[in-house]
Amino acid sequence: MKRPDICLSPIGVIHSPHKKLNETPIQPVFARGVKGTVVLDPKFAEGLNGLEKFSHIYLFFYFHMSEGFSLSLKPFLQDKMQGVFATRAPSRPNPLGFSVVKLLEIEDNILYIQDVDILDSTPLIDIKPYVERFDKRDNVSSGWQEEVSDDDAHILGKRAFKGK
Repeated sequence: MKRPDICLSPIGVIHSPHKKLNETPIQPVFARGVKGTVVLDPKFAEGLNGLEKFSHIYLFFYFHMSEGFSLSLKPFLQDKMQGVFATRAPSRPNPLGFSVVKLLEIEDNILYIQDVDILDSTPLIDIKPYVERFDKRDNVSSGWQEEVSDDDAHILGKRAFKGK
């Protein structure tokens, strides 16, 4: 099967207080209250119309500091090897990430956000609204994550974020 070339261009930049990769929280739950901004390229500002009515948004971004990948790795929250697709690790065949953040305000082409677990100056690929009716799921299984207690997840997850 011939693979088509896929070209994505950033539509903006995510800014946060996280300046060092090894001090950036690994998930938004470990970055509660941390504020940041998204500066959207002004040519896309019209696309924000109506987004101000949503409390949360998905940010899809490029892990621009990620180097290489491995199909098996030890995730932050566990010492057992897992397949990369069973993790949210940044070192992936296509280094794309996403976060659900709280949308505080929109001012022209700038979005003010909270619960930011993203490295400063990360290229933004897309924005989508979080819609509880469509996105919330019941009877969910979280794979190997269910083997990690909430207390351990909190301790291990914050280990990467020394600012708290």
